[in-house]
Amino acid sequence: MVRIIVAEDDKDLCRLVSKALEACGYLAVPCADGAQALVAFEEGGADLIVTDIMMPVMDGFALAERVRQADGNVPILFMTALDDKPAKLRGFSVGADDYVVKPFDTDILLARVAALLRRANIERSRTLTAGDLVMNKDEHTAYVGGKELSLTVREFDLLYKLLSFPRRTFTRAQLMNEFWDYDSSATSRTVDVYMSKLREKTSACTGFEIVTVHGLGYKAFLK
Repeated sequence: MVRIIVAEDDKDLCRLVSKALEACGYLAVPCADGAQALVAFEEGGADLIVTDIMMPVMDGFALAERVRQADGNVPILFMTALDDKPAKLRGFSVGADDYVVKPFDTDILLARVAALLRRANIERSRTLTAGDLVMNKDEHTAYVGGKELSLTVREFDLLYKLLSFPRRTFTRAQLMNEFWDYDSSATSRTVDVYMSKLREKTSACTGFEIVTVHGLGYKAFLK
């Protein structure tokens, strides 16, 4: 059974979210703050973590940082009243995969949860399909309509990352830290150049679009 940790200091909201998840067949583990959620994660793991940001003892930012130190793949969904750019930048920098802003519709939350779980499964399977594009991470190959798409190693890795987490915004700094060496001469402009090349090479693909998020970075939309 899919195990989802819910960290929320508002007892009523925590109970509401947990019950909604359980009604969908998930195992919900309600926690009153980030510290309790971290213990639950360390003791039993998680397939996904849904967490508030502003909580006593340990906030959502600190929880995400601790989880990411142990597991780089478990999806993290922030549900928070913080909807400003600095909060989102910090959230993405510590490892958040998605945001739901309070107040939210429970059906929207459940849809985001299902999407994150689906993306996590894609990452584990090492194979990704987006419309007529098929990518195999182990073989580092990409095919469009059965014809191989010529991509450099870095282009492949960037595209696979974006498509593994559609709608998640990756900042230029995140992409540079992951795909370029710290001592390289790469700049944020380098990321822009690579994204332009990817758009050109995948222009015939029908299943997705690479979108610029002004002031932040890039994300992919599945069509």
